[in-house]
Amino acid sequence: MHSPPIPVVLVHGWKSHPGIWNRLTPRLNEESIPFWSFDYTSFNGASMEEIAGALRDYTATQRDVQGYAGSIDMVCHSIGSCIARYLLEVLDGSARREQVRQLIAIGPPNNGSSLAELFCDPVIGPEITGRLCGTFVPRNFDPASDVIVHACRPGSITMAALRKAGIRPDIRYRVLCAENITRTPSFFPCFDGKTCELQPDGSWCMTYAGDGIVPLADSVLPGAVIEVLPVDPATFDGDAAQYCHIRLPRAPEVVDRVVEYLRCGPVNTG
Repeated sequence: MHSPPIPVVLVHGWKSHPGIWNRLTPRLNEESIPFWSFDYTSFNGASMEEIAGALRDYTATQRDVQGYAGSIDMVCHSIGSCIARYLLEVLDGSARREQVRQLIAIGPPNNGSSLAELFCDPVIGPEITGRLCGTFVPRNFDPASDVIVHACRPGSITMAALRKAGIRPDIRYRVLCAENITRTPSFFPCFDGKTCELQPDGSWCMTYAGDGIVPLADSVLPGAVIEVLPVDPATFDGDAAQYCHIRLPRAPEVVDRVVEYLRCGPVNTG
């Protein structure tokens, strides 16, 4: 006998919205997997801790409304993954009141965002921002005043708190990333198919090992199972851009993987 599907909480990314899940949610309905979509689009100027606290309250409310007290799954995109991790690892931490079976992160900047750091660079920043205006950031975007951008810089207090807390052993972490394996410019035209990557010495380079916004080096999380897509390079022949960061949660291969993970649950590695 199969256990009934457990609810999944969906957490969108920075300057995104719950509509990013419009390819995933129909599949969840088909699979009879309950989902709760957390929306923080109105939290202008809020800190990572405040948004993580709101996620905790939202989840508690949904549990009360649905009369559900068991474990849940979480599926997050981009910085939404950092928000969920901040709740689970920093705010909840050793208390472990939040019962989470697995966290599935799509294109997450687990080690801090190279792009956030470059946004704030007085020399490189304006050029990078200009290239992404109207595509990834809104026009007249000012990184200096964006609280979440500063929270996601690799050297921020927020990222230091995540590193210190570490991942929770009671949660299965899965990471889904993409890279431009065929070096196709249309993968992410803003950067000719490449991704900005901050180096340990503070310099930066352009790499094909990323999704246009988040390089693979930013996503790697010790203890997490990571899968880099697409599995088949021929998938790029139709639409390479479906694997760029902005469209990644809607890519059919990503949706298939997420549904598979939600159906199967964590793998027992003990």
